[in-house]
Amino acid sequence: MNATEPTPPSAPDNTSGDLPSSANTPQPKTPAKQPHNPLHGVTLEAIVVALADYFGWDELGRQIPIRCFQSDPSVGSSLKFLRKTPWAREKVESLYLFMLRDQKRNAQE
Repeated sequence: MNATEPTPPSAPDNTSGDLPSSANTPQPKTPAKQPHNPLHGVTLEAIVVALADYFGWDELGRQIPIRCFQSDPSVGSSLKFLRKTPWAREKVESLYLFMLRDQKRNAQE
C-alpha cells in the first residue's frame, strides 16, 4: 500500500461487548410436551371431521348454532370460518372434549 492512500476501515471487533455473542443469546425453548392435553397435536380439521362423524351435521348445527354447520355444511367451509373466529373455535374444541369424555365413558360401560 502506498503511504498516501487512506487505510480501509477494519471490520468491527466483537470483543468489546457491543453486540451479543451467540453464547449470551437465549436459545428458543423447545415446545413442551403436553401428555395430558387431549387437544395437543390434533388438527382443527381432525376435530371437525370427528365431530361430524360422531354427531352428524344436523346435530352439530344444533349443538353449535353457526351457519357453517347448518347451511350446506362442509369441512372446508367450517375450517375457513373457525380459523377466523376464535369464539366459535373454542366452542368446537369444547364440544370435542365433551365427545372424548362421552366416548371414554361409553367404552367403560
